[in-house]
Amino acid sequence: MVEYILFFSFIDSITKEKNSIEKMFCFIGEIDSAISTASIKASKNEICTPNFTKEKQLTSKEIYHPLIDNCITNTIKLIDSSLLLTGSNMSGKTTFIRTIAVNSILAQTLNICYAKEYIAPFFKVYSSIRITDDLLDNTSYYLEEVLTIKELVNAAKNEENCLFVLDEIFKGTNTIERISGGKAILSYLNKKNHTVLVSTHDIELTDLLVKENYELFHFSEQVENEKLFFDHKLKSGKLKTRNAIKILELYKYPFEIIVDARKTEEKNLN
Repeated sequence: MVEYILFFSFIDSITKEKNSIEKMFCFIGEIDSAISTASIKASKNEICTPNFTKEKQLTSKEIYHPLIDNCITNTIKLIDSSLLLTGSNMSGKTTFIRTIAVNSILAQTLNICYAKEYIAPFFKVYSSIRITDDLLDNTSYYLEEVLTIKELVNAAKNEENCLFVLDEIFKGTNTIERISGGKAILSYLNKKNHTVLVSTHDIELTDLLVKENYELFHFSEQVENEKLFFDHKLKSGKLKTRNAIKILELYKYPFEIIVDARKTEEKNLN
């Protein structure tokens, strides 16, 4: 029985030192976090110390995503308003709103931002970006989106400043109901001191939400020598170009498909 006696004796010794072990664990964690933070601050990356305000404001100069090499910087200033972002496919819409969200979390945890300037209140950050259906729970893509956005709607009732980040709201349903439901929800979220960052392909939302205290911005592209070029620079106003069919053409889809798509597009625009 020696092995059993030694085992329980060992367990008993650990139990008696439980508090000391927990303190040591926390101490090591703090040291490890401090070293990691110091390494970031000592790096050659452009970082700044955030300024926190109680006003409804989100200002950042030359902000960029820390995980993207040679990331293009952008500047944004929202005063008592939220952001509605349109843009072509692959232009950088989702990356930009993620950039703001990531930096807001870094600001509130490590007291640094990957930017030249960052001014905002302390946020509770909520997002609806990467959503998938769930076969095991028997929920469709749209239902998963409904449940996720319901959490944001509930959070909007609180007095704390919230940052709501949404990518392509309700893309799991038809156009008419997507725009109608999206407009209603985005208007609801943009209350009190909450700030909303939403990207969308639905240009119709721009005319509806500009009346609801949303500022319009977009990303765009250029076509040169049958190739798409993106500058990934944020521009004021709503998007005025489209590139989905052009991308099909550049990737050598059959000419018949391209012609058919163009004709349908022209009919719908007219």
